[in-house]
Amino acid sequence: MVESSFMENNPEDLERLKLLDIIFLKGIHGLSRIELERLQLLLEKKDYTHDAKAEKSKKKLLRKISVAIYDYDEKYGNPFKTS
Repeated sequence: MVESSFMENNPEDLERLKLLDIIFLKGIHGLSRIELERLQLLLEKKDYTHDAKAEKSKKKLLRKISVAIYDYDEKYGNPFKTS
């Protein structure tokens, strides 16, 4: 059995890659609000400090996810809003 040295095959990494693949194929609006929140959490936990380009891409994607969540809330409403 050969293990990949550059990627850990833990469940969170696989879930993160699955969600990123959906974004690649269908765009960011291909994910539900719950999936967007989950991807946001997984990306925030992932450390890319060893690769400046990957860290920059992570920050850019996190901004896009935040905007997509906001857009979703504006369109469908957010049950957690207090106003």
